[in-house]
Amino acid sequence: MFAANVWHWWIGVVLLVAGIGAVLQTVVGYFLKVSATRYPNRRQRQIQGKK
Repeated sequence: MFAANVWHWWIGVVLLVAGIGAVLQTVVGYFLKVSATRYPNRRQRQIQGKK
């Protein structure tokens, strides 16, 4: 019975870390996507200038 308790605790830790990582990745990805349209890099500026 003791091993089952410890095992479930570690599954919870792994799922918590994965969940936090997924949320952070979503937030960072959103901000990078938004800032990329507001502040284009050199390649994007060159492409826009040729049109």
